[in-house]
Amino acid sequence: MQLTKKNILAVLKEQDGAIPFAGLLREFGGRHIKHELKRMLDDMAADGEIARFKGNSYSLAAAVKSIRGTLSTHRDGYGFVSPEGGGEDIFIPQRYMKSAMHGDTVEVRSELSRMGGGKQEGRITAVTHRASSRIVGRYEETRRGAIVIPEETRLNLVVAILPQGRGKAEDGQQVVAELTGYPIGGRPAEGRIVEVLGWPDDPEVEVQSAIRRFDLPNTFGKDTLAEAEAVPESVSKEDLKGRVDLRAMPTVTIDGETARDFDDAVSLRREDGNCRLWVSIADVSNYVRPGSALDRDAYLRGTSVYFPDRCIPMLPERLSNGICSLNPNVDRLTMTAEMLFDRNGSMLESRFYPSIIRSSARLTYTIVKQIIVDNDPEVMDKQRPLTPMLLEMKELALTLQAMRRKRGSIDFDLPEPEIILGLTGQTEGIIRAERNLAHQLIEEFMLAANEAVALYITGRSIPFLYRIHENPDPAKLINFQEFVYGFGYEFPLVAERVEPAELQRLLAQAEGRPEERMINYALLRCMKQARYAAENLGHFGLASKCYCHFTSPIRRYPDLVVHRILRAALETEEHTGNKRAEKKLAIATERLGEIGEHTSKRERVAMEAERDVVELKKVQYMQRHLGEEFDGYISGVTGFGFFVELNELFVEGLVHITTLDDDLYNFMEKQHSLIGRHGKRVFRIGDAVRVKVAAVVPATRRIEFVLAGHIASAPPVRPATDMTAQEEYPRIPLRGKRVGKLGQRPDKEKKAAPVSGKRRPAGKKRR
Repeated sequence: MQLTKKNILAVLKEQDGAIPFAGLLREFGGRHIKHELKRMLDDMAADGEIARFKGNSYSLAAAVKSIRGTLSTHRDGYGFVSPEGGGEDIFIPQRYMKSAMHGDTVEVRSELSRMGGGKQEGRITAVTHRASSRIVGRYEETRRGAIVIPEETRLNLVVAILPQGRGKAEDGQQVVAELTGYPIGGRPAEGRIVEVLGWPDDPEVEVQSAIRRFDLPNTFGKDTLAEAEAVPESVSKEDLKGRVDLRAMPTVTIDGETARDFDDAVSLRREDGNCRLWVSIADVSNYVRPGSALDRDAYLRGTSVYFPDRCIPMLPERLSNGICSLNPNVDRLTMTAEMLFDRNGSMLESRFYPSIIRSSARLTYTIVKQIIVDNDPEVMDKQRPLTPMLLEMKELALTLQAMRRKRGSIDFDLPEPEIILGLTGQTEGIIRAERNLAHQLIEEFMLAANEAVALYITGRSIPFLYRIHENPDPAKLINFQEFVYGFGYEFPLVAERVEPAELQRLLAQAEGRPEERMINYALLRCMKQARYAAENLGHFGLASKCYCHFTSPIRRYPDLVVHRILRAALETEEHTGNKRAEKKLAIATERLGEIGEHTSKRERVAMEAERDVVELKKVQYMQRHLGEEFDGYISGVTGFGFFVELNELFVEGLVHITTLDDDLYNFMEKQHSLIGRHGKRVFRIGDAVRVKVAAVVPATRRIEFVLAGHIASAPPVRPATDMTAQEEYPRIPLRGKRVGKLGQRPDKEKKAAPVSGKRRPAGKKRR
């Protein structure tokens, strides 16, 4: 048979599956046409006419099932597609990206990488949904015309602005451009200016840019505001019906100094060696009804968003800071979880009910710390009526914490930064955010209430919205196991799974040792992200079989849903067979899977927006420190260098591999290390280093360091085999190029842990 593309397609069409190269070679006459056949197959695969698979097999492209997913691109042009149904991400080389942009929903045809290792590689065949119709960026006037350069560098495009679409924008201003044409076939994206935000160095413009870039709803509709205005400012006598009156009980809120919305209050009483704890949560569900304008706006937002200088609330201020906020010395409607614990921290009983409270005092973490940690006589005297209760709360919190850790709950000891802003909105400092026993006290009580509510609803077999945290990825766990083995630590893997208690034991063993921080970070990167779901898959990090979010309905929509389900469940239990109560429960449990998926996405968007603004503040701050030297430690290692977090400032930057000119370095992925090929110098996660600030690029949020001195190294790697680094990870070293294992695909861009200067209420982490 003559070797032509038409004949190759005909042969592939006759087959049910893929044909190996050797089979095609036989079809077209043997080894003398081997090179020509290989060239033609490569060309046809590159053009998308056929698909190539592992083992050098081929099939018609149409016979390969398409996969739909979300595209995440890198500023260097390549990308990854995360399949909708889950599974391994698919690497998309730059040449196969077509016109797809970051965040788009795409159809991708997947094949196994020619470079081996079973890694999936694919090509985008269609864009099914565009994620971006508006672009936030810098307006520039050039000799060839006006353009907008997106602030989101992963979009990898420049938007051409036609003369009639420029509006009143001035060269250098921050603008919002609406896309009128997407980049197709080499033609650039086109758009028009729809909003001029202002000059980029204005702190207000920075926040407004983030709001529009991440599509954060920041204004409430007229209907929503009208409903909020109609809500009374105080509790009426009618509101007391069916509620347990707790107003005579000493109840306190404990929050940060700048907090304005208080959604949880606590009280405690000793009973024959046991402790009875009341956790009362603002009854937002009493004011925000399903299907109302308030509910629709809250669902759309999903969560409050915290920036260094402000909060974008989920609910209008009249509710969040008014009638729903548990302000001191006023009546407030709440849902209460009442729990009885024995001296060992075991919960003996629990019950839940709508209630009314009157907070005795608005306490801060600072005040509580001065009482339960510092034993400050002046503060204790000032808070004399509450001091005994606070000291008993301390005892219970420590008992609950010890019990939780015993069962395997994982606590990462990782400090968080706090952005200090001046009156003009500029960053004046970056400090370690304080976290003390007062924060932990509230956290333990909230965790206990969340778990108690989840256990109650699950025990009644009622559909529910859970907060789940799935088991770590097995491949990452195996790599982590090999990594800690080099430090003399071990933990068992059974069927590629590990018990949380084993990881908690590992962290306890590493506590206080030089490698403690690096092991914490390495383990954190093994973890999946917690999310909301209608299916109970447990919470791995808390070692809990059943968990939910109940304690923050002012700022999280899932908590509001949990309140509605709990309230309806209590009514059906009290009035068995009551059709009205059953209908209320049916409405409360509608669309839980959809709600879980939506609110999980909104949480991720909020985290990304918060991180972006904080990173910008950090970069702006570091512009004042160009050329200065700082001590830090290596927080991440890649094939193109390593990231360093500064000790004092909680700022992270990159030491690029091209600046390490003393040797050629191998990237040891499993050991999170760069190892010199000749001198065997090691740069590994956790190593202490001294760096100099070499460059700062606000547009890309990048800080670049150069090494000023290698102070100390982590303990030497204990080899699992007697192979040298070069033998285990062969590659061709090229100075000035990215280096790594032969055939290794670029990893997704490293993401820093989410932080915020205007901190999320302490003791209320996203678990």
